[in-house]
Amino acid sequence: MATKKPLEFTLDVICYPLLFVFMAWVVFWVETRFKVNLNYLGILPQKIEGLRGVIFAPFIHSSLKHLFNNSIPLVVLGTALFYFYRTIRWKVFFLGFVLTGLLTWLIGRPAFHIGGSGIVYLLASFLFFKGIFSKQYQLTALALVVVFVYGSLLWYLFPIDPKISWEGHLSGFLVGLVLALLFKKNPVENKKFEWEKDTYKEEEDEFMNYFDEEGNFIELPPQEELFEETEAPAGEELETKKRVIITYTYKKSSKPDSEL
Repeated sequence: MATKKPLEFTLDVICYPLLFVFMAWVVFWVETRFKVNLNYLGILPQKIEGLRGVIFAPFIHSSLKHLFNNSIPLVVLGTALFYFYRTIRWKVFFLGFVLTGLLTWLIGRPAFHIGGSGIVYLLASFLFFKGIFSKQYQLTALALVVVFVYGSLLWYLFPIDPKISWEGHLSGFLVGLVLALLFKKNPVENKKFEWEKDTYKEEEDEFMNYFDEEGNFIELPPQEELFEETEAPAGEELETKKRVIITYTYKKSSKPDSEL
């Protein structure tokens, strides 16, 4: 049976999230440099032409602050996705990307919804719920880190600010939860100690020599008698000599040198 390889950090783990953010910065530069407004390419709910925003909206931002606030979590959470879930990362990313946009298009207000925050919520939600569902300490720890760093995102799932697309946030959150349930396979191998394996034999474990039959710890394991064989001269029988090994244990005195 094939075993899973340990996770190693490779360049693509961070390159793809950086590329995504770089594209968003290029779009913002184009808008600023040529004084154009691409908001019309955002998601316009319940309008056929608004479906193009499913693809373009995550790369369009209303201000430098808006773009900056999304850039850091996109890189951090995207890198976590690509590192820990490399076997399913592209499925999660592309499915989440499209489904988040479509759900925003279905439930959103009649306005242009732009920005990559929906993807941020998608990633945060998936990493959190997948880590909890996996019951693996590495991924559970990752889930707790996500909550600690980005727990405040929960407030923006609700309509507390009319200028913020809470529908996009909610869509990403729900899609992330669904994908965490859909992809049940754990990407990190559950490591077992030797005594947890089916092939473990207690009598072959050297460490168990330090315990007596009643389970009490003893300072030294019982010494086995060693035998060495020597070649006998011609015409004589082979003589077996017993060699006894004596082990001395020195303990440091608790008295100071002046009292010795």
